[in-house]
Amino acid sequence: MKQSRFRAPSVAASAALAFLGLAAPAAPASADEPVVTVAGGISYQAIGRWDADRLNQILTRDTPAFAGITETYTPATNAVRLYRVTFPSVIPEQGNRPIVTTGLVAVPEVEAKSLPLVSYQHGTVYLNDEVPSSPERSPETQLMIAQFAGQGYLLIGADYFGLGGSSEPEGYMVKASQQQATADMLVAGRAVLTSMGLSDTGLHLAGWSQGGFVTMAMLEKLERDGVAVKAAATASAPLDVFAALNGFLNFPRPNDAVWVNSLFILSAFAFENYYGVPGLARSLFTDDTYDTLAKAYRREPIDVAAIPTDLHKLIRPEYFDAQFFAASAYGRLIAATSAYRWVIETPVRNYYGEADEAITVGVARMAATYQAAIGTGNPTVEAVSTGETSHRGTFARAVPLWKAWFDGL
Repeated sequence: MKQSRFRAPSVAASAALAFLGLAAPAAPASADEPVVTVAGGISYQAIGRWDADRLNQILTRDTPAFAGITETYTPATNAVRLYRVTFPSVIPEQGNRPIVTTGLVAVPEVEAKSLPLVSYQHGTVYLNDEVPSSPERSPETQLMIAQFAGQGYLLIGADYFGLGGSSEPEGYMVKASQQQATADMLVAGRAVLTSMGLSDTGLHLAGWSQGGFVTMAMLEKLERDGVAVKAAATASAPLDVFAALNGFLNFPRPNDAVWVNSLFILSAFAFENYYGVPGLARSLFTDDTYDTLAKAYRREPIDVAAIPTDLHKLIRPEYFDAQFFAASAYGRLIAATSAYRWVIETPVRNYYGEADEAITVGVARMAATYQAAIGTGNPTVEAVSTGETSHRGTFARAVPLWKAWFDGL
């Protein structure tokens, strides 16, 4: 049965809250819980315990409300303990400048002391705390906790730089920083688990939307560094950001989401900050919108109605010339933002929706297409359709497929 396409209003509402400086109530503070310090400047703090009833409510009620699609999930069988982790990292684009950032460790309440591990990479968010370390605020993280940690998997997730407990500007689609955040979270997560007397039987990667890109970028770094990964799975992954943004500018589809303006806004200001290119965002956006967009990126109060959803009112006209876009400073940085152009050794499945309003079929299949083009073809990467699913629907349908695949490895 054809699924209804996810409509923008709920996303727009989230953006409105963020850009107006209004946030829904945060999860209850855990100041009464002790902070436990482990080696290497890593610490963690308990932030909650979700029993199986709560997890199954996520699977049967909360996720369908979030995704606009009803899927069948295997029920949670155990409670899960949740921990916010604080750990040191560095910003590669800024000479490895040291910073401190955050993430999540979710531990199933089971007898076994050695369990499979999933690192989940989250999608684009509009509020700084809609991240793994604040799972009450992150519906996508809730689904991963319920489907994986609720069935005996260890689960970790990094907050990207500038989100969660990080004081940096947001590093949206800044590849090396996202690789660093996730790789350091893996180290921190394993250190926390060791301090609890736990270990993992093997690492699996998974991510949706922006997190699908980050998952592939993380895999690239881990393979380069010799870190073993059993499998990696994505949903709606923008594997080649240059191709994705070119589509919105020069080959728009009737179903392109109205919220794709945020992809340009967040990436332009993030690239300016992290790559040190003064004036980059100003060169992309119209004079009428620039000041509002700068405030939006900083999450300062603004009039949301002042942000055009029509890209022709947001972006300077010369960027709709494909040659100009490719030669521009912004275009060159975007062209370097891909995560599939190496000989991939780990089994990978990239899931995609055929009615996805943000990620085209071609972009989502790009890793499989590229690997198949290498000589007789590298068979490690598969592209798998989830049918006529929207952006959120693709995620909701892919998660149980990830779980079944990981279980069978």
